Amino acid sequence: MRLLLIEDDTMIGRAVREGLLQAGFAVDWVMDGRAAELSLSSGVYDLAVLDLGLPRGDGMTLLKRLRAGGSALPVLIASARDTVRDRIAGLEAGADDYVLKPFDLDELVARVRALLRRHAGSGNPKLQQGELVLDPVSRRVTKSGEPVELSAREFAVLEALMRKPGAVLSRERLEEAVYGWGQEVASNAIEVHLHNLRRKLGSAAIRNVRGVGYRMASD
Repeated sequence: MRLLLIEDDTMIGRAVREGLLQAGFAVDWVMDGRAAELSLSSGVYDLAVLDLGLPRGDGMTLLKRLRAGGSALPVLIASARDTVRDRIAGLEAGADDYVLKPFDLDELVARVRALLRRHAGSGNPKLQQGELVLDPVSRRVTKSGEPVELSAREFAVLEALMRKPGAVLSRERLEEAVYGWGQEVASNAIEVHLHNLRRKLGSAAIRNVRGVGYRMASD
């Protein structure tokens, strides 16, 4: 899943980005309100982590504009503004959750996952394709009840495919799900991840639609 981190503090931004990457998310990081607004307009994100004290546009204003435009994107405010009035204002402006700085990275990751579950409309977000089951929360995959060990990027590719059963995803769309800005992507990176997934899940698990992309095999 692809997240947008909106944070102008370099030290905090680096730490949060690294923590989210280690948790298996693709993360793009912007440092001001204007860049955030442009990034959000792309519609490629599953969730935004938003600081309020931003240059070139206040975070609260950005959030209000996002909601006024009809976006239901989950937004987690991460701010040092710690009064009850600030938290109420953030939630009433359309935030889905509010965490105070300084925060524990493990808690932030847990809140992000909880928001993604809530946005999906289910307390049990497991994805299933026949005997293959993927749990985005525990980051576990099983086949016929047996665990399958995947790298973080293999997991991200499989999750993207399983979230769109029957749909054909292009290589570019899979790259978006796996890599954030500034991460070097080899020309055959997705093909390598797919090769490893087929080796671990079975050669027929993922189908190649020539000239278009890839999809999960039907049951």
